[in-house]
Amino acid sequence: MPLTYVFNVRFRLEAVAGVSADPQEFETTVRVTPPSPGDAGWMLFRDALWHGEVNDPVYACRLAESWLDVPVVSCEFAELRTDEAALGELRDEIAENLDAFNASSVRETLHKYFGSAIHVDSDGGESG
Repeated sequence: MPLTYVFNVRFRLEAVAGVSADPQEFETTVRVTPPSPGDAGWMLFRDALWHGEVNDPVYACRLAESWLDVPVVSCEFAELRTDEAALGELRDEIAENLDAFNASSVRETLHKYFGSAIHVDSDGGESG
């Protein structure tokens, strides 16, 4: 299972003149598979999250708009969903780039950005 960021997104339909929609706003769950650790763009979490929440709601809405191509009203981070192998790859890459996170350890980095919002699937069970 690859790393997957899960967001709760509220978006709005914008109808053309003479057309209306009811309701105009909807909520959806958006799952984003980031680039592999070490590839360009892999630090999405560093740029978008802080202690398990989006650090800039305007930026998060713009990101979600780019993923969905609709006007986004709100975007909230729910969790990082992964398995032990993918989390291990992320930890290894973080360890090689600790300076980029202004942290002294991988554990500190994960907590700084994800808080406790890490869900690890392992053999059908759950741990976090």
